[in-house]
Formats: sequence, C-alpha cells, structure tokens
Amino acid sequence: MKVIRWILGRIILVLDAVFSPRGIKRSEEKQLEANNKAQTMALYQFEACPFCVKVRREMKRQSVNIDLRDAKNNQQFRQELETGGGRVKVPCLRIEKEGNVQWMYESSDIIAYLEREFA
Repeated sequence: MKVIRWILGRIILVLDAVFSPRGIKRSEEKQLEANNKAQTMALYQFEACPFCVKVRREMKRQSVNIDLRDAKNNQQFRQELETGGGRVKVPCLRIEKEGNVQWMYESSDIIAYLEREFA
C-alpha cells in the first residue's frame, strides 16, 4: 500500500507541475500588501497529499507566498501542528491576526479563505 501511495503521489506532483495554474497580476503596491498579509500565515502540508496540492494551486492562482511547512518529514513542524492545532491533519493553514492564532484544516475552507483575503 505504501508503494502505491508513493507512486500516486509522484503522479500527482508531475501533473501539478505540468498543469500549473497562472497567478493573478497585481500592481506592485497591491502585491506588497498581499505579501505582507501572507507573512502572517503558514501552511502545514505533505508534499504529495492531493488536498495539499489543491491548496498550493490556489496559492499560486492568488500569487501569494505562504510559508510551506512539511509536517511529514520535519518533526518540529509536525509537533507545532499537533500542539497548536490539536491534531496532525493536513492541509492546515495557521493564521495569526492581532496576536490570535487560528488553525484552519479543511482544504475547501482554506481555499475559500484565500479567495476572500487575496482575490
């Protein structure tokens, strides 16, 4: 089963690279504003997870550079996810606003949030 997951993961990554979406174009000022907003966020993810790929594609569409944290291979990020969010489940978007931290788990919710914040 592990081999099948690995093969499917590689296929997903190749297809994502081949059919990568285009990012939106913003003025320099608007892009700087989006970059500043993105600095308050981090996406905990696994590289080949299809739901994580879905969220990363939306990030590319919105032209935002959110910090990607590999919770599969990095024990520190995995521990942060479990301690802060309460469970090891990806994708998970960590959002820090005015000193408060919110952990958002569902890919559809994360995508809707990114569309609201950056579109």
